[in-house]
Amino acid sequence: MKKIVIIIAAIVILGGGVYALAKHNDNKTTSSNTPATASSDTMNMSPQNSGSTDSQTTAPSSTNTVTIQDFAFSPSSITVKKGTTVTWTNKDSTAHTVTENDSQNGPNSNELAPGQSYSFTYNASGTFKYYCSIHTDMTGSVTVTD
Repeated sequence: MKKIVIIIAAIVILGGGVYALAKHNDNKTTSSNTPATASSDTMNMSPQNSGSTDSQTTAPSSTNTVTIQDFAFSPSSITVKKGTTVTWTNKDSTAHTVTENDSQNGPNSNELAPGQSYSFTYNASGTFKYYCSIHTDMTGSVTVTD
């Protein structure tokens, strides 16, 4: 009886891993992100104004919250006023990060387990790109206005 329970548990665990890998590969897109090191949960910044824009097809939003779910940031692009704190919440079944891109001293979270949140305050205007350093095809951006 004990062997049957162990075999069933192994099948369930293996099946979940195969599903997660298949789901991840379904969401994969070409990306040229470079990894960065994660740091503390809340940071302030004073970066240079990048002036760059993101070529996302999703129109920018005026929210200051981003959901991490189904291996994606939603919404993928947001617009906020300078001084706004943006909060990302991981509602996915696996860990993710919020990692700045373009060396602009943007957000750099530690790994966020399912259910965890990370907040970052934007104190300079510009467009700030970020991605998940674990799943580099997951990308987003925050445009900060004066």
